[in-house]
Amino acid sequence: MIVITTPAGQIGRQVLDRVLDRGEPVRVIARDPSRLPEGVRERVEVVPGSHGDADVLDRAFDGADSVFWLVPPNPRAASVDAAYVDFTRPACEAFGRHGVNRVVGVSALGRGVSDNAGFVSATLAADDAIAATGVAYRALVMPSFMDNVLRQVVPIRDRGVYSQPIPGDLKAPTCATRDIAAVAARLLLDHSWSGNGSVAVLGPEDLSADDMARTMSEVLGRPVRFERTPIEAYRAMLTGNGMSDAMAQGMVDMVVAKENGLDNAEPRTPGSSTPTSFRKWCEEVLRPAVLA
Repeated sequence: MIVITTPAGQIGRQVLDRVLDRGEPVRVIARDPSRLPEGVRERVEVVPGSHGDADVLDRAFDGADSVFWLVPPNPRAASVDAAYVDFTRPACEAFGRHGVNRVVGVSALGRGVSDNAGFVSATLAADDAIAATGVAYRALVMPSFMDNVLRQVVPIRDRGVYSQPIPGDLKAPTCATRDIAAVAARLLLDHSWSGNGSVAVLGPEDLSADDMARTMSEVLGRPVRFERTPIEAYRAMLTGNGMSDAMAQGMVDMVVAKENGLDNAEPRTPGSSTPTSFRKWCEEVLRPAVLA
């Protein structure tokens, strides 16, 4: 039995689709089962509720062999540790209680690089908590996602502007969520691995924000320029959109760490370079969204 968390989310739904194609029994934990397509609900066992809830986890992990673990966003959390480490604690207890063999988790690059990287530091602390349970664990460590650009479809379409709170010439890896899902599904379907480790998902090349704006311009057939958002304006935008002060600070700390090389420390290898290029992603995902 494979258990998948966040089955209606950006990454979780793609993991679910790939696992279902292989015919293994699947159980999902869903806060709102109605968000799952009807065809999916007919093929999986659905446990309603939050995967931060111990009672929900007891139902979901009963008889489970492997678990896909992703902490959902909680922008109003009291701290980054509350959002990641505290949310993960009930699962850590449940993995052992139910004899789960393997866990594949969504994590981040940067171990050993910075002591204060906000969201990333809390994510890595949650990884450590999972690994300490004795369950076999693979943390998928990643940079920023190409798919995050979709949050800026309106300014890209209407003003030709793409913005980030980082220098425009800073080159770093970026990856597509489809590639993350492919790696996660492969590990979930492989019942032979053991121990703890990380698997980097880096995309095929390092790009700067200026590079990405040029690629968007070429693919969309219209000019797109990069504008750097001042860090205090970025913080104000986050809190203005309802994020708690602590979580906004966690985002700012992460951005500062990325500017100082957080995502550049992982060596690029044939195994960590995943296939979807930013150009291909723009052609297949961004362009349809902009033209919709």
